[in-house]
Amino acid sequence: MEKPIFGKKEVDKVYKPRFGAYVVIHRENKQEIIIVQAPNGAYFLPGGEIEQGENHLQAINREMLEEVGFEVKVGNYLGEALEYFYSSHRDTYYEHPGYFYVVDAWEKVAEPTETTNELAWVTPADAMLLLKRGSHRWAVQEWLKEQ
Repeated sequence: MEKPIFGKKEVDKVYKPRFGAYVVIHRENKQEIIIVQAPNGAYFLPGGEIEQGENHLQAINREMLEEVGFEVKVGNYLGEALEYFYSSHRDTYYEHPGYFYVVDAWEKVAEPTETTNELAWVTPADAMLLLKRGSHRWAVQEWLKEQ
C-alpha cells in the first residue's frame, strides 16, 4: 500500500525533514480518544518529533509523559503518512513523515511535563473535525476501520 500524502509540496521551497510518532489513545469502550491542543489552538494526536537516537517507541514513551502524563502499551501500527506543511511559528517548511500507532493500554502516572497544552477527550467524529493535520485524521480513520 502506498503511503498517503497530505499537504502540497511547493516547488520553490526548501523542506526540512521532521519525523514524528503519534498514537490513538481511546477510552469509554473506544467511544472517545484524547487529542492535544497546542498553545496556538491547533489540535493534534498525542506524540511528536522523533529525536536523534530514538526509535518510534522511545519517542512515543517520552512524548506521552511530556504531553499527557501517561505510560502506554503500544499496540497495532496503523501506518505511515507523509505531510507537507509550513510552520509560521518556526518559519520553516517541513516534510513530515508520521508513524501512527494504537495504544492498547494506558495509565496516568503524572501530570504532563509540558504545561502549555490542553487535553480533550472527544468522540472520533469530533476528532475528525478538530484535528489540524490530514495525516492525523487519516490515522483516526485507519483506527476506526479496525473497530
